[in-house]
Amino acid sequence: MILSEPQPTQADLRFQIADIPVRVSIGFWAMAALLGWNVSQSLAEGDQRAILYYLIAWIVVVFVSILIHELGHAVAYRAFGQSAQIVLYHFGGLAIPDRSTVGIRKPWKRLLISAAGPGSQLLLVVLVVIALRIGGYEFSFPIRYVGHWLGFDQGRPIDSVIAKVVIWHLLYVNIFWAAFNLLPVLPLDGGQITREALELAGIQDATRAAQILSIFAGAAVAWWAFQNQQTYVAFMFVMLAVSSYQAVNTSGPRWR
Repeated sequence: MILSEPQPTQADLRFQIADIPVRVSIGFWAMAALLGWNVSQSLAEGDQRAILYYLIAWIVVVFVSILIHELGHAVAYRAFGQSAQIVLYHFGGLAIPDRSTVGIRKPWKRLLISAAGPGSQLLLVVLVVIALRIGGYEFSFPIRYVGHWLGFDQGRPIDSVIAKVVIWHLLYVNIFWAAFNLLPVLPLDGGQITREALELAGIQDATRAAQILSIFAGAAVAWWAFQNQQTYVAFMFVMLAVSSYQAVNTSGPRWR
């Protein structure tokens, strides 16, 4: 499975938040650097030292954002009586429940656990925006017409270029990555939310229905990503669509 926990290595970074174990695979840093390289080059405009600064800023934002996402899941697991650990790796992050405890069986609880990840990212966006507005700062909002409508382009300027970049990255990553994660593609959060919602709606084989929807949604996102030169996103969603197709064929009658 492409979204399974990678094997531990001695190069992994390990720490705890409260009593939630966190492991960061070396592949996570490589993924973050790869995704941020082009935008860092563009911002630096040929200044080699600036590229490094912008790339570090991007990597830190990605690390914090994905960690907050997975903490949302882990805290939700704990709220329902199940411990979990966090792993950050080359495809993002995982909140892995403790196999020694009883699983979460009620669909509405599983739905809330899935929603807690992207929900925590969107909460971070709200907190950042509130802090900037209290400070009276103007800032660029990733959804331009929303920012203009809410008056985010009015106020005193932020003097630090790096601070502007960090704020932009924080808002961009935690809005759009959360939105992508809410797409009905398994095993992303949106796919799991869809599955639990279908089960709550009384659909007899909710898992299979969610898998079929995941095939088409994943293929559609991959096509869009290819059209927009988003190679990494396209590759990932092709793999997710194929994974859902394989799951459909192994869980029931094969398509003819």
